Amino acid sequence: MPTRSLGASGLTVSRLALGSWRTFERMTRDEGVAVLQAAREAGITFLDDARYDDETGTAPLPTGYSEVVFGEVFRASGWPRDEVVIANKLWWEFWPEQDAAAELDASLRRMGLDHVDVIYAESLPPGLPLDAAMEQIVGLIEAGKARAWGVLNWTADQVLEAAQIADMARRPAPAAAQLPYSLVQRDVVEDDQLIRALAAANTAVVASYALAGGVLTGKYDSGDQRGRHPEAASDARWADAVAAGREVAALAAELQVAPAALALAFPLLNPAVAAVLFGATRPDQIEADVAALELAESLDEDTAARLRAIGAPRDAEVTAG
Repeated sequence: MPTRSLGASGLTVSRLALGSWRTFERMTRDEGVAVLQAAREAGITFLDDARYDDETGTAPLPTGYSEVVFGEVFRASGWPRDEVVIANKLWWEFWPEQDAAAELDASLRRMGLDHVDVIYAESLPPGLPLDAAMEQIVGLIEAGKARAWGVLNWTADQVLEAAQIADMARRPAPAAAQLPYSLVQRDVVEDDQLIRALAAANTAVVASYALAGGVLTGKYDSGDQRGRHPEAASDARWADAVAAGREVAALAAELQVAPAALALAFPLLNPAVAAVLFGATRPDQIEADVAALELAESLDEDTAARLRAIGAPRDAEVTAG
């Protein structure tokens, strides 16, 4: 599988990253192991985990059980730790009582790991200056609890300021920025100011929510109610995404490819994107989604333009790629 570097971190990751948001705790352990093993066989080397509140009503922990399950499934998969890049999040949810080190320590205990490779810092809480936050975050790298850091939903000004602080202090700048990017959500990644800030910081984009929670596959429009947004077919707020999903499905049928692979090919066409994050609950989904890589490479100019036109803002030209 093709790989990309994450900034100046020295980390190299596969162009597709497997996430665990709202997945592994909804499967049996054997099913979760099968998904991870399929990812490894496909050449994926980038895994994304996060702590979040229990949504099943059955977890023994109100928050963070997702990390417990991820750790159990990862170890059961037999995947050597040094063959994979694992990312996690700093949410700052309990700051200032819990600083960055305490939050990550708790996550590492739940996952059963001694370090993560990338720690993403969410938007900073009120009262925490950026330079003070960076002191804590870079301290995680110096303590060996993380190898690199990234940002999650930061503004262009924050990214640029972080790069300037890092340069002056001769400390690591953010290596990656996890940002939502799909056919129906382009404004963040394609914002001129953010593009310039990321380039100045040498920060790679990791595209998330690339399928708009599955809506862009067209599955909800076809009556499939399994997934993150079963309300999409009947909720007016999702009308544009559902319409785009229909167009994706139609073009995919014409090209004789899976709709999910075609939708994932869109962010892969943008040279600013180092990796695209996706989720899977079955091994066959891994195989289908990995096809996006070859598809993005093989699309001719006209077909790529047709894909980019799906869901594009009506009052603006699509410039990505």
